[in-house]
Amino acid sequence: MTRPGAKPQFRKSAAQKAQDAARDLLPIKAGIQPDVPVAGEQVELYSDGACDTQAGHGGWATILNYKGQELILSGNEEGTTNNRMELRGLLEGLLVLKRPCQVRVVTDSQYLRKAFTDGWILKWQRNGWKTAGGDPVKNQDLWEELIAQARIHALTFVWVRGHNGHGENERVDVLAVQERKKLRAG
Repeated sequence: MTRPGAKPQFRKSAAQKAQDAARDLLPIKAGIQPDVPVAGEQVELYSDGACDTQAGHGGWATILNYKGQELILSGNEEGTTNNRMELRGLLEGLLVLKRPCQVRVVTDSQYLRKAFTDGWILKWQRNGWKTAGGDPVKNQDLWEELIAQARIHALTFVWVRGHNGHGENERVDVLAVQERKKLRAG
């Protein structure tokens, strides 16, 4: 029973929740398309970033799968943020591709996915690299490099929940954390 004037509260059924979870696994095309049609190779790219926000020590990692072969990349940076490391992981993976490819990006970063799939990048560009609130967009340098790569490769995005048992996502997370810890140890 609801009180007069109150908005009804809707709860999702188990079936609706399962459908939402399945929808999250579907690839979503990036809003930026390549300058030329890409009929190239299919590549799966898993990336993640990690950061100790107090110390600014960060690590990133990428796993590329191509025709059953795997390439693992990782690195670290000082004076960084977690979001920067998420972007760096994707960028470094794209930079090693030698020709235009269809890239299925699997990430646990909503920031990264939504910037491409929800049109954030296009809005930022139209606003002179300002957010809707008028603040400068953080990580503009990396976004511009990613845009250049998105004009070469056809990107689709799949979001996975982090730390939820997805094999490759767990692997890139572990690698990114290891890279971050190298800076702390040094």
